[in-house]
Amino acid sequence: MSIKKDRKILDEVHDVMRLHHYSIHTERSYTEWIKRYIHFHNMSSRDDLVNGEQKIEAFLTHLAVNQKVAPSTQNTAMNALLFLYRMVMQKPLNEKIDAIRARMHLKRS
Repeated sequence: MSIKKDRKILDEVHDVMRLHHYSIHTERSYTEWIKRYIHFHNMSSRDDLVNGEQKIEAFLTHLAVNQKVAPSTQNTAMNALLFLYRMVMQKPLNEKIDAIRARMHLKRS
């Protein structure tokens, strides 16, 4: 699928997900995580998506440390961002993403 510079990135996310038959629930989830990522980094153009590994790492660390999300939530966010870069932007991520991992929070009785 070719990337058209005048299209919104979220429109492309929807198109690629539908092309590959992702569920509507996954599409909604990934779209929300991508929106949060874009907002977190105050991105306003495609050029802001460069250095994806560092930006993904910072966002995922923020989720674990400041938002205290569950590990499964952090994993979903990471999968959404990997989908964005690999499948939509068609830009492989070559560096390791070494974010602080979310921890399980045990309920106290």
